[in-house]
Amino acid sequence: MSVWPAWEVRDDAGATVWFGVRLEFGDGARVDALAVASEGCVSIEDVRAEPALSLDDLAALADWIEAPLSEACGVGAGSGADGEDGEDAVSGLVVPAWPRGVEGQWLVAQKYRAAQEQGVDPVLAVMRATGQDRRKSLRLIGQARDAGFLTRRRARR
Repeated sequence: MSVWPAWEVRDDAGATVWFGVRLEFGDGARVDALAVASEGCVSIEDVRAEPALSLDDLAALADWIEAPLSEACGVGAGSGADGEDGEDAVSGLVVPAWPRGVEGQWLVAQKYRAAQEQGVDPVLAVMRATGQDRRKSLRLIGQARDAGFLTRRRARR
């Protein structure tokens, strides 16, 4: 994730600063956002994504960028950024610890099937749950398939 100052406006009450935010995933997916910091708060003014985000994905976006964006904006970052409460900082993102081996594969399958039942993108659900990029999440899904927790994909015609 990259964050950079876009512009700043100063007045008698203080300063308002806008920041550009970009998340890029290994598969070419990209999210660009415009954030504004004012009076000790950070808010998102605009989000553009390719491919488009669902409402659930948009909510997950806030979790992904909250700590690094708050730090870049000089506003108190959320808790857990230092590895407390079972979380690890990876590439500036706070992600939950994810079990390895059979337990992790079973959990990936659970998240995948739950997303399918809700009609949302199961790969993005696994990405949110594991904190991994798309490529690693697809690898985890494949491992869950190999372990027998998910059915084989049908061949495309």
